[in-house]
Amino acid sequence: MRLLRANLRKLRRRPATWVTFLLLVALHALIVFFIVVGARVAADPQAALAARQFLTFPTAYELVIGMVIGIGGLLAVTYGAAIAGSEWTWGTLKTAVARGESRTRYTLLGYGAVAICTFLGLVGAFVVGVLVSAAGALVVGVRLDGMGDVDALLRLPEQFARAGFAMAMNAAFGFAIATVARSQLAGIGVGIGLFFAEEVAGIFAPHVIKLFPFSASGAVVSGGGGGSMMVGGTELGATLDANTAILVTAAWLVGSLLIACLWTERAEISG
Repeated sequence: MRLLRANLRKLRRRPATWVTFLLLVALHALIVFFIVVGARVAADPQAALAARQFLTFPTAYELVIGMVIGIGGLLAVTYGAAIAGSEWTWGTLKTAVARGESRTRYTLLGYGAVAICTFLGLVGAFVVGVLVSAAGALVVGVRLDGMGDVDALLRLPEQFARAGFAMAMNAAFGFAIATVARSQLAGIGVGIGLFFAEEVAGIFAPHVIKLFPFSASGAVVSGGGGGSMMVGGTELGATLDANTAILVTAAWLVGSLLIACLWTERAEISG
């Protein structure tokens, strides 16, 4: 616990922690701004009504968490990579090993701190997002009566649990890449590249790509129906069912941490 608390204090001061969180909040606020503008200036009544639906609670709760997860999934990869890479470039891992810390324990607790910060960032961004959406609703004249909807509020814990688990895997994936590369920039670059490559590859091989990390974590968040959609004779959007998605995501998470630990144990970090 001592080492975990030390890592949390360290991450609290890291620019990457605050930059990632502020970027997530800013991107969400920008989306809401465009929705508000669209609701106010749309000439088509149907378009204006559709824009207002995004700001109507309790539906807005799910839309906010969906946007936070959609943006935050990629940011979790880059955050995990940034923190893991800094352990090598800044020499903090070498210092910890020199004073007798177990490499595996240090790696796992370092990731644990990243996972906790990622989840706290998710919750914080959701709270800010709800406030921004509520402000947008007031601007366009949408009532806020639905904010107290009991059913919607009771669904939030499960949604947060799924989202936190998915983002923890994304962070672990970036963490492992940066550990192998021993570099923040390489870890972030490769993580982003794989994220978008998987999105594109899903168009051509949906039944294979649905087993890949980001597709599996996406199915966890959505509750994975295990279905697919046909467009022009091409099968798109194939997903795992909910239980399988959890197992596959867990396997990617454990596998990422195993690689990070094994690589750290075998790496030459003396000197």
